[in-house]
Amino acid sequence: MALVPVESLGSPFLALFGVIVLSYLVISLIRFRKKRQFYDNLPGPDDFNWLHGNLHTYPIDSEERLRRHYENICKWPKLHRIWAGGFLPHVLLYHPDTIKVILKTSEPKPRGLGGVYEYAIPWLGEGLLISDGDRWARSRRLLTPAFHFEILKPYVKVYNDCADILVNKISKCAESGASFEAFENVSLCTLDIILRCAFSYENDCQTRGESHPYVKAVNKLAQLWLERARSPWLHFDSVYYLTTNGRTFKKHCDYVHKVTEDIIDSQKEQSMNIDRKRYLDFLDILLSAKDEEGVGLTPLEIRNEADTFLFEGHDTTSSGISWALYSLAEHQEYQKLAQKELDSIMKEKNTDSFEWDDLSKMDYLGRCIKEALRLHSPVPFIMRKITKDVEIDGTTFPAGCRFTLHLYNLHHNPHVWEDPMEFNPDRFLPENLKNKDSFAFTPFSAGPRNCIGQHFAMNEEKVVIANILRKFHLSLDPNHKVMKKISAVMRSENGIRLIATPRNIA
Repeated sequence: MALVPVESLGSPFLALFGVIVLSYLVISLIRFRKKRQFYDNLPGPDDFNWLHGNLHTYPIDSEERLRRHYENICKWPKLHRIWAGGFLPHVLLYHPDTIKVILKTSEPKPRGLGGVYEYAIPWLGEGLLISDGDRWARSRRLLTPAFHFEILKPYVKVYNDCADILVNKISKCAESGASFEAFENVSLCTLDIILRCAFSYENDCQTRGESHPYVKAVNKLAQLWLERARSPWLHFDSVYYLTTNGRTFKKHCDYVHKVTEDIIDSQKEQSMNIDRKRYLDFLDILLSAKDEEGVGLTPLEIRNEADTFLFEGHDTTSSGISWALYSLAEHQEYQKLAQKELDSIMKEKNTDSFEWDDLSKMDYLGRCIKEALRLHSPVPFIMRKITKDVEIDGTTFPAGCRFTLHLYNLHHNPHVWEDPMEFNPDRFLPENLKNKDSFAFTPFSAGPRNCIGQHFAMNEEKVVIANILRKFHLSLDPNHKVMKKISAVMRSENGIRLIATPRNIA
């Protein structure tokens, strides 16, 4: 068979290829113009930039950025649109009427180029936080037993034991009259708690005299994760991992993975001998869980879930506890009422430790914690990407739309909460909530993808805070200004410094 010379095919082939490429570009342009028209018809800022979208108008400083968010929700009460780069529209939801439409579904987190959760996969993998579809549903079913109240009850002793170490550290500062930094010390305490509860693993992380390298690594990972998501030019792996931040992110990922793997390996043999253990831990559940077909989790799946639980189980709770202590130190009258309640609980007991049955009696402290969760929102926002058309507030949003469910904005929305910037635990009195939409307060998300460990977290926060308030009167360090820092978890830019004065307990 005679071969056709390549040069005789070149011109028609290139012409056809050019037509195909041109047609694709024209179709893409038409589609994008329709997309731009749809999203630009939504309420939102108009100062569009082809590279940054609207992100360049948001201040870098977290406090200033939160003020900008407040201005926006005053202007647009239920939702508005921003462009996170020239081609990535996001719709922010922050009102019960709009946010609950998405929270009631199990729609996935945004993935792929421009999807915020994509950039946490090298760290957390396909764990419960990030996975979706059948993988998420299977993991949720397998891990739910780990948070049954019978599993949680023995953890109260762990909370007390770890809180005792924290109290002893605070005592040393109280004796000298020096203030103590809450975030760092509380983070070590919550890390200690999660290591013991999740893996029956004990070390001296609270008494080393400095922040644990794991805590430092997690803080840096969370910060770099959000910074990358806000920088469209860094969304490409080939670019990001050439940068200093990219190399730092990878280094910290490798470190936290090594920590998790070492803990899992060291505890596997002990976890197999469940009868000898004081309580069932999270690793026991991971190692023994089987789906309907009798298939368990792979080693990588176990590490992913362990990494996710270590991150969410210590970082978010440390934020919640630290901001609650700050709020109570700032508002002395509420602190005294919480202490009065705790004193009353302890008078009825023959022990110095709080127990499982005491948690339900911490009604006022519980309201203080909820108000701190509202005012400071440890998880500022979560995201979803819809797989089918959805109607929200009279507008039909097309499949593929990305939503930012802005929990901080929801909790500070003046159209939802009266005097939203004020700390007032009485908001959570039953009579004040009876006409409040249940989706007005969602610090642990809500719906089928709510936080699986929210009861664990609330119990832990109650016990740790109760132990501190029982022993000390807290006040703010007048020489230290506290400033918020937005990350994957709400932190403080320069820490929270508190002064502890020992209480005289009858």
